[in-house]
Amino acid sequence: MEIVFLDVGTTGRVNNLKLIEKLGNLDLYDATEPQLVVERCTGKEVIITNKVNITREVIDRLPDLRLICVAATGVDNVDTAYAKKKGIEVKNVSGYSTDSVAQVTFAMLLHLVNRLSYYDDYVKSGAYSRNPSFTHHGKPFWELRGKRIGIIGLGTIGRQVARIAESFGMEVVFYSASGRNNHISYKRFELNDLLISSDVVSIHAPLTDRTRNLITYEKMKLMRPCAVLLNLGRGGIINESDLARALNENLIGAAGIDVMEHEPIETGNPLLKIYNRDKLLITPHMAWASRESRELLLEKIAGNIEMYRENKRSAGRASGN
Repeated sequence: MEIVFLDVGTTGRVNNLKLIEKLGNLDLYDATEPQLVVERCTGKEVIITNKVNITREVIDRLPDLRLICVAATGVDNVDTAYAKKKGIEVKNVSGYSTDSVAQVTFAMLLHLVNRLSYYDDYVKSGAYSRNPSFTHHGKPFWELRGKRIGIIGLGTIGRQVARIAESFGMEVVFYSASGRNNHISYKRFELNDLLISSDVVSIHAPLTDRTRNLITYEKMKLMRPCAVLLNLGRGGIINESDLARALNENLIGAAGIDVMEHEPIETGNPLLKIYNRDKLLITPHMAWASRESRELLLEKIAGNIEMYRENKRSAGRASGN
Protein backbone atom coordinates (compact mmCIF):
# COMPACT_ATOMS: atom_id res chain seq x y z
CA MET A 1 0.00 0.00 0.00
CA GLU A 2 1.35 3.44 -0.95
CA ILE A 3 0.78 6.02 1.81
CA VAL A 4 1.77 9.68 2.15
CA PHE A 5 1.59 11.91 5.23
CA LEU A 6 1.54 15.47 3.89
CA ASP A 7 2.18 17.40 7.12
CA VAL A 8 3.73 15.03 9.65
CA GLY A 9 5.45 18.02 11.28
CA THR A 10 2.13 18.75 12.99
CA THR A 11 2.53 15.57 15.08
CA GLY A 12 6.18 16.07 16.00
CA ARG A 13 7.16 12.62 14.65
CA VAL A 14 6.33 10.63 17.76
CA ASN A 15 7.18 6.94 18.06
CA ASN A 16 3.83 5.62 16.88
CA LEU A 17 4.66 6.54 13.31
CA LYS A 18 6.08 3.02 13.15
CA LEU A 19 2.52 1.67 13.37
CA ILE A 20 1.73 3.35 10.06
CA GLU A 21 5.08 2.42 8.49
CA LYS A 22 4.21 -1.26 9.00
CA LEU A 23 1.12 -0.89 6.83
CA GLY A 24 2.83 0.11 3.58
CA ASN A 25 5.36 2.34 1.87
CA LEU A 26 5.13 5.63 3.77
CA ASP A 27 6.36 8.97 2.43
CA LEU A 28 6.68 11.72 5.03
CA TYR A 29 6.68 15.49 4.53
CA ASP A 30 6.88 17.98 7.38
CA ALA A 31 4.62 20.36 5.45
CA THR A 32 3.15 20.55 1.96
CA GLU A 33 2.36 23.72 0.04
CA PRO A 34 -0.83 23.68 -2.08
CA GLN A 35 1.08 23.54 -5.36
CA LEU A 36 2.86 20.34 -4.25
CA VAL A 37 -0.15 18.32 -3.07
CA VAL A 38 -0.92 16.55 -6.35
CA GLU A 39 2.73 15.77 -7.07
CA ARG A 40 3.27 14.22 -3.64
CA CYS A 41 -0.01 12.28 -3.71
CA THR A 42 0.27 10.86 -7.22
CA GLY A 43 0.20 7.05 -7.10
CA LYS A 44 -0.84 7.01 -3.43
CA GLU A 45 -3.72 4.89 -2.23
CA VAL A 46 -3.85 6.57 1.18
CA ILE A 47 -3.36 10.24 2.07
CA ILE A 48 -2.87 11.40 5.66
CA THR A 49 -3.42 15.11 6.23
CA ASN A 50 -3.87 17.32 9.23
CA LYS A 51 -4.38 20.78 7.72
CA VAL A 52 -3.47 20.34 4.04
CA ASN A 53 -6.56 20.88 1.88
CA ILE A 54 -7.76 17.99 -0.26
CA THR A 55 -10.09 19.70 -2.71
CA ARG A 56 -12.27 18.48 -5.53
CA GLU A 57 -9.56 19.54 -8.00
CA VAL A 58 -6.93 17.52 -6.12
CA ILE A 59 -9.16 14.44 -5.92
CA ASP A 60 -9.85 14.55 -9.67
CA ARG A 61 -6.11 14.29 -10.38
CA LEU A 62 -5.50 11.26 -8.13
CA PRO A 63 -7.02 8.13 -9.72
CA ASP A 64 -5.28 5.77 -7.25
CA LEU A 65 -6.64 7.48 -4.15
CA ARG A 66 -8.97 5.33 -2.02
CA LEU A 67 -8.64 6.62 1.56
CA ILE A 68 -8.11 10.06 3.12
CA CYS A 69 -7.13 9.96 6.79
CA VAL A 70 -7.51 13.29 8.59
CA ALA A 71 -5.11 13.57 11.52
CA ALA A 72 -7.69 15.53 13.50
CA THR A 73 -11.34 15.49 14.48
CA GLY A 74 -12.53 18.16 12.05
CA VAL A 75 -12.63 17.31 8.34
CA ASP A 76 -13.31 20.80 6.96
CA ASN A 77 -10.05 20.67 4.95
CA VAL A 78 -11.42 17.82 2.81
CA ASP A 79 -14.21 17.99 0.25
CA THR A 80 -15.97 15.05 1.89
CA ALA A 81 -19.08 15.15 -0.30
CA TYR A 82 -17.03 14.92 -3.49
CA ALA A 83 -14.77 12.23 -2.03
CA LYS A 84 -17.84 10.12 -1.23
CA LYS A 85 -19.15 10.64 -4.74
CA LYS A 86 -15.84 9.32 -6.10
CA GLY A 87 -15.90 6.28 -3.79
CA ILE A 88 -13.09 7.56 -1.57
CA GLU A 89 -13.38 6.98 2.17
CA VAL A 90 -12.64 9.83 4.58
CA LYS A 91 -11.71 8.90 8.16
CA ASN A 92 -11.09 11.29 11.03
CA VAL A 93 -9.93 10.72 14.61
CA SER A 94 -11.83 11.74 17.73
CA GLY A 95 -11.28 11.52 21.46
CA TYR A 96 -7.48 11.54 21.35
CA SER A 97 -6.82 14.94 22.96
CA THR A 98 -9.47 15.22 25.67
CA ASP A 99 -7.15 14.93 28.67
CA SER A 100 -4.47 17.09 27.07
CA VAL A 101 -6.83 20.00 26.32
CA ALA A 102 -8.51 19.78 29.72
CA GLN A 103 -5.12 19.82 31.46
CA VAL A 104 -3.93 22.87 29.54
CA THR A 105 -7.25 24.60 30.25
CA PHE A 106 -6.50 24.48 33.95
CA ALA A 107 -2.82 25.24 33.46
CA MET A 108 -3.93 28.45 31.72
CA LEU A 109 -6.54 29.24 34.35
CA LEU A 110 -4.18 28.71 37.29
CA HIS A 111 -1.42 30.68 35.57
CA LEU A 112 -3.73 33.66 35.11
CA VAL A 113 -5.47 33.47 38.49
CA ASN A 114 -2.45 32.75 40.70
CA ARG A 115 -0.12 35.17 38.84
CA LEU A 116 2.85 32.91 39.38
CA SER A 117 4.93 34.60 36.67
CA TYR A 118 4.82 37.82 38.66
CA TYR A 119 5.88 36.12 41.89
CA ASP A 120 8.62 34.15 40.13
CA ASP A 121 9.97 37.37 38.62
CA TYR A 122 9.75 39.06 42.01
CA VAL A 123 12.01 36.45 43.60
CA LYS A 124 14.47 36.18 40.71
CA SER A 125 14.81 39.95 40.42
CA GLY A 126 16.30 40.07 43.93
CA ALA A 127 13.35 42.03 45.35
CA TYR A 128 12.40 39.22 47.72
CA SER A 129 15.92 39.15 49.15
CA ARG A 130 15.52 42.81 50.10
CA ASN A 131 12.02 42.35 51.58
CA PRO A 132 11.91 42.62 55.40
CA SER A 133 8.85 40.30 55.43
CA PHE A 134 8.77 36.57 54.77
CA THR A 135 5.93 37.05 52.26
CA HIS A 136 4.74 39.42 49.53
CA HIS A 137 1.26 40.37 48.32
CA GLY A 138 1.96 42.41 45.20
CA LYS A 139 -0.63 40.70 43.01
CA PRO A 140 -3.63 39.37 44.95
CA PHE A 141 -5.19 36.13 43.66
CA TRP A 142 -8.43 34.29 44.33
CA GLU A 143 -9.41 30.67 44.93
CA LEU A 144 -11.40 28.58 42.48
CA ARG A 145 -13.45 26.93 45.21
CA GLY A 146 -16.95 28.36 45.33
CA LYS A 147 -16.61 30.15 42.00
CA ARG A 148 -18.74 29.50 38.91
CA ILE A 149 -17.28 28.24 35.65
CA GLY A 150 -19.43 28.64 32.57
CA ILE A 151 -18.52 26.17 29.83
CA ILE A 152 -19.44 26.94 26.23
CA GLY A 153 -19.67 23.59 24.45
CA LEU A 154 -20.26 20.61 26.73
CA GLY A 155 -18.88 17.92 24.45
CA THR A 156 -16.25 15.36 25.42
CA ILE A 157 -13.63 17.96 26.31
CA GLY A 158 -16.13 20.30 27.95
CA ARG A 159 -17.36 17.50 30.20
CA GLN A 160 -13.81 16.64 31.25
CA VAL A 161 -13.19 20.30 32.09
CA ALA A 162 -16.41 20.24 34.12
CA ARG A 163 -15.25 17.20 36.11
CA ILE A 164 -11.91 18.82 36.92
CA ALA A 165 -13.65 22.07 37.88
CA GLU A 166 -15.82 20.17 40.33
CA SER A 167 -12.69 18.71 41.95
CA PHE A 168 -11.62 22.31 42.67
CA GLY A 169 -14.99 22.95 44.27
CA MET A 170 -16.35 25.07 41.42
CA GLU A 171 -19.97 25.30 40.35
CA VAL A 172 -20.41 24.24 36.71
CA VAL A 173 -22.96 25.70 34.32
CA PHE A 174 -22.96 25.48 30.53
CA TYR A 175 -24.25 26.95 27.30
CA SER A 176 -25.11 24.58 24.47
CA ALA A 177 -23.62 26.03 21.31
CA SER A 178 -25.70 23.64 19.19
CA GLY A 179 -28.88 24.32 21.15
CA ARG A 180 -29.41 20.57 21.61
CA ASN A 181 -27.25 19.39 24.51
CA ASN A 182 -28.49 18.84 28.03
CA HIS A 183 -26.71 17.31 31.01
CA ILE A 184 -28.32 15.90 34.11
CA SER A 185 -25.55 17.13 36.44
CA TYR A 186 -25.18 20.73 35.28
CA LYS A 187 -27.50 23.68 34.73
CA ARG A 188 -27.90 24.86 31.17
CA PHE A 189 -27.87 28.66 30.81
CA GLU A 190 -28.55 31.01 27.94
CA LEU A 191 -25.36 32.72 26.79
CA ASN A 192 -25.98 36.14 28.32
CA ASP A 193 -26.89 34.66 31.70
CA LEU A 194 -23.76 32.52 31.65
CA LEU A 195 -21.53 35.49 30.82
CA ILE A 196 -23.10 37.73 33.45
CA SER A 197 -22.80 35.23 36.30
CA SER A 198 -19.57 33.26 35.66
CA ASP A 199 -16.17 33.89 37.21
CA VAL A 200 -14.56 31.78 34.50
CA VAL A 201 -15.84 31.28 30.94
CA SER A 202 -14.20 28.38 29.10
CA ILE A 203 -14.88 27.73 25.40
CA HIS A 204 -14.70 24.17 24.05
CA ALA A 205 -17.00 24.41 21.03
CA PRO A 206 -16.34 23.85 17.33
CA LEU A 207 -16.43 26.75 14.87
CA THR A 208 -19.83 26.74 13.17
CA ASP A 209 -22.30 29.31 11.89
CA ARG A 210 -23.74 29.33 15.43
CA THR A 211 -20.42 29.99 17.18
CA ARG A 212 -18.55 32.24 14.72
CA ASN A 213 -18.03 35.65 16.36
CA LEU A 214 -20.03 34.42 19.36
CA ILE A 215 -18.08 36.48 21.91
CA THR A 216 -17.92 40.14 20.88
CA TYR A 217 -17.20 43.37 22.71
CA GLU A 218 -20.88 43.72 23.62
CA LYS A 219 -20.86 40.21 25.11
CA MET A 220 -17.67 40.89 27.08
CA LYS A 221 -19.29 44.02 28.52
CA LEU A 222 -21.69 41.64 30.29
CA MET A 223 -18.88 39.79 32.05
CA ARG A 224 -17.55 40.42 35.54
CA PRO A 225 -14.50 42.72 35.76
CA CYS A 226 -12.53 39.91 37.44
CA ALA A 227 -13.67 37.16 35.06
CA VAL A 228 -11.24 34.97 33.12
CA LEU A 229 -12.11 34.11 29.52
CA LEU A 230 -10.53 30.99 27.98
CA ASN A 231 -10.73 29.75 24.39
CA LEU A 232 -9.46 26.24 23.70
CA GLY A 233 -12.13 25.53 21.10
CA ARG A 234 -11.57 27.24 17.76
CA GLY A 235 -10.32 30.61 16.63
CA GLY A 236 -13.07 32.84 15.29
CA ILE A 237 -15.42 32.17 18.21
CA ILE A 238 -14.01 35.20 20.03
CA ASN A 239 -13.67 38.42 18.05
CA GLU A 240 -9.96 39.09 18.59
CA SER A 241 -10.07 42.86 18.00
CA ASP A 242 -12.93 43.11 20.49
CA LEU A 243 -11.00 41.01 23.01
CA ALA A 244 -7.99 43.33 22.77
CA ARG A 245 -10.28 46.29 23.36
CA ALA A 246 -11.99 44.61 26.32
CA LEU A 247 -8.65 43.79 27.94
CA ASN A 248 -7.32 47.30 27.36
CA GLU A 249 -10.47 48.76 28.92
CA ASN A 250 -10.31 46.31 31.86
CA LEU A 251 -13.77 44.96 31.10
CA ILE A 252 -12.57 41.47 32.09
CA GLY A 253 -9.81 40.26 34.36
CA ALA A 254 -7.76 38.14 31.95
CA ALA A 255 -7.89 35.86 28.93
CA GLY A 256 -6.16 32.65 27.86
CA ILE A 257 -6.18 31.81 24.15
CA ASP A 258 -4.81 28.68 22.45
CA VAL A 259 -6.55 29.09 19.09
CA MET A 260 -6.59 31.99 16.65
CA GLU A 261 -8.74 32.97 13.70
CA HIS A 262 -5.63 32.85 11.50
CA GLU A 263 -2.89 30.37 12.41
CA PRO A 264 -0.04 31.10 12.79
CA ILE A 265 -1.07 34.41 14.36
CA GLU A 266 -0.69 37.41 12.05
CA THR A 267 1.95 39.96 13.04
CA GLY A 268 -0.60 42.79 13.08
CA ASN A 269 -3.03 41.03 15.43
CA PRO A 270 -4.11 43.56 18.10
CA LEU A 271 -3.74 40.93 20.83
CA LEU A 272 0.03 41.21 20.41
CA LYS A 273 -0.13 44.88 21.36
CA ILE A 274 -2.38 45.06 24.40
CA TYR A 275 -1.36 47.50 27.13
CA ASN A 276 -1.05 45.03 30.01
CA ARG A 277 0.54 41.82 28.75
CA ASP A 278 -0.04 40.10 32.11
CA LYS A 279 -3.78 40.05 31.35
CA LEU A 280 -3.35 37.77 28.33
CA LEU A 281 -1.82 34.33 27.86
CA ILE A 282 -1.52 33.11 24.25
CA THR A 283 -0.23 29.68 23.24
CA PRO A 284 0.34 28.38 19.68
CA HIS A 285 -2.54 25.88 19.30
CA MET A 286 -0.69 23.34 21.45
CA ALA A 287 -3.27 22.36 24.07
CA TRP A 288 -4.14 19.18 22.16
CA ALA A 289 -0.53 18.09 21.74
CA SER A 290 0.68 16.21 24.81
CA ARG A 291 3.02 13.35 23.94
CA GLU A 292 0.33 10.87 24.88
CA SER A 293 -2.26 12.65 22.74
CA ARG A 294 -0.06 12.65 19.66
CA GLU A 295 0.81 8.98 20.15
CA LEU A 296 -2.89 8.10 20.45
CA LEU A 297 -3.66 10.14 17.34
CA LEU A 298 -1.20 8.14 15.26
CA GLU A 299 -2.40 4.88 16.78
CA LYS A 300 -5.96 5.71 15.72
CA ILE A 301 -4.85 6.73 12.22
CA ALA A 302 -3.09 3.38 11.89
CA GLY A 303 -6.30 1.71 13.08
CA ASN A 304 -8.30 3.52 10.40
CA ILE A 305 -5.89 2.35 7.70
CA GLU A 306 -5.94 -1.22 9.05
CA MET A 307 -9.75 -1.23 9.00
CA TYR A 308 -9.74 0.01 5.41
CA ARG A 309 -7.26 -2.71 4.45
CA GLU A 310 -9.31 -5.43 6.13
CA ASN A 311 -12.51 -4.22 4.45
CA LYS A 312 -10.68 -4.23 1.12
CA ARG A 313 -9.51 -7.81 1.70
CA SER A 314 -12.98 -8.94 2.72
CA ALA A 315 -14.47 -7.37 -0.40
CA GLY A 316 -11.81 -9.13 -2.51
CA ARG A 317 -12.60 -12.51 -0.95
CA ALA A 318 -16.31 -11.98 -1.44
CA SER A 319 -15.81 -11.27 -5.12
CA GLY A 320 -13.46 -14.25 -5.51
CA ASN A 321 -10.38 -12.10 -6.22
